[in-house]
Amino acid sequence: MWRRGSGTEHGRVTEIITGLHLSPLEVLTVLSAVALVVARWLPAAARPRVTIAAGAVFLLSAISLCATGIRWQLLPVLAGAAVAATFAFSPLVRGRARRVRRWLALPGSLACAGLITAGPVTAWAFPVPVFPEPSGGFAVGTRVLEWTDPDRPETFTADPRDRRTVVAQLWYPARNSAADAPRAQYLGRTEDEARTVSAAFARGVGLPGFLLDGVPHARSHAVPDAPVADEGGRFPVVLFSPGSSGVRGQNTAWAEQLAGHGYVVAALDHPYDSAAVVLADGRTITTATVSTGDRDEDDLLAAGWTAIRAADLGFVLTRLEGLDRGDGTDPLARRLDTGRVAATGHSMGGAAALQAARQDHRFDAVIDLDGYPRGPLSPDLARPTLALTQAITPATDPRYLPRLTEVLTRGTATNYRLTVPGAAHLTFTDGPLYLPPVPSVVGSLGRTESPRVVAAATLAFLDSVLRNGTGDLTGVLPAYGELSVFHPRNGR
Repeated sequence: MWRRGSGTEHGRVTEIITGLHLSPLEVLTVLSAVALVVARWLPAAARPRVTIAAGAVFLLSAISLCATGIRWQLLPVLAGAAVAATFAFSPLVRGRARRVRRWLALPGSLACAGLITAGPVTAWAFPVPVFPEPSGGFAVGTRVLEWTDPDRPETFTADPRDRRTVVAQLWYPARNSAADAPRAQYLGRTEDEARTVSAAFARGVGLPGFLLDGVPHARSHAVPDAPVADEGGRFPVVLFSPGSSGVRGQNTAWAEQLAGHGYVVAALDHPYDSAAVVLADGRTITTATVSTGDRDEDDLLAAGWTAIRAADLGFVLTRLEGLDRGDGTDPLARRLDTGRVAATGHSMGGAAALQAARQDHRFDAVIDLDGYPRGPLSPDLARPTLALTQAITPATDPRYLPRLTEVLTRGTATNYRLTVPGAAHLTFTDGPLYLPPVPSVVGSLGRTESPRVVAAATLAFLDSVLRNGTGDLTGVLPAYGELSVFHPRNGR
């Protein structure tokens, strides 16, 4: 079972009240603000005590918030309370107010109540993400690596000496760490990097950056640079490519769940394609992939970008092979089973995973998380594939399902398409954990169920294909959605 936990920010605990997504200090601020609104309408005998107490609590909690950092969701609460305090303290200062003046305050009190209510509502809609606890038998460690391919020019720049650099974040089975061990920053190695990435990510999905300013406050369950688990032998490897303008950490909940079950997940940043990539030397590379609005031209561009991503996946696999064969100084040396590897990805990353598996026979399986296949369909896909798709609606690109079906039908291994009821495109990412629960955006499965379903279906496929070798998932996958099975051509 996945449970809600807590994160740390600047070394302090910021326990999130389940459902409200407010810290205890923020809850105290909201309650004292509400008391200030109510105080104006209490009987005269009770009004002074309640007003003074609520005002004192609000002032102290507001000062504390200023010291620890105020989320934008609390700004309307502060504004509403400030106005409410005027109504509440005015009778105490001027003496008993005339009855007409008392009822003239009604519109102002209602406006204050509306502002204060906006705080919890927006905190619920745009929360600090709380990651589900991995359910596997391993604790989870994480580290970030950066590699430059000396044989591949960087095609996004005009400098002929520039070479392709890829950043990869690994999640891996780890030894248990102390309960107070620092947990990994979400979307970056540091909070500054996380702010840079989350702001760019927000722009990439068309949102004002401030709406996601709670995201950099999040911590996942992984421990940075934790020692690798002693048991478990060699771990199968799962490479992941994010969606267009996506970033390596966009599927952290999914990656941690896989790592907790004994897989090493390597998620990639693709410079000039990912929303923002912060390199080890401090440079930040933002996306340079821009659509033209012409469908045919955009298809060609997307095919080219997909090919670059596929090459990135192959390059990272080569580096992981080298890391495993190293002199033993790297903690993961002799622990990576690079003979059992899956290429996975979301959206355009799913398309890249399909292409990588066609071109590179080191990949043993493919998982496409709602990705439209791009580029050539030949050679035929020769590795077992699981395609998870959102619910197909009249708004879905009419080319999507036929194109995906053609890819799966042409395969020479048993392939699966699992349509997840209630899923939207961002259901297959961490999006449901911190975006408003709008069905057309993140689906209708909910913040807890969305990551659970995607990870469970993924693990069932990976365990069957990479570990058990049975490949028969017809008795397992239907628990998560509508399953279509595509048998090898020589079996039809």
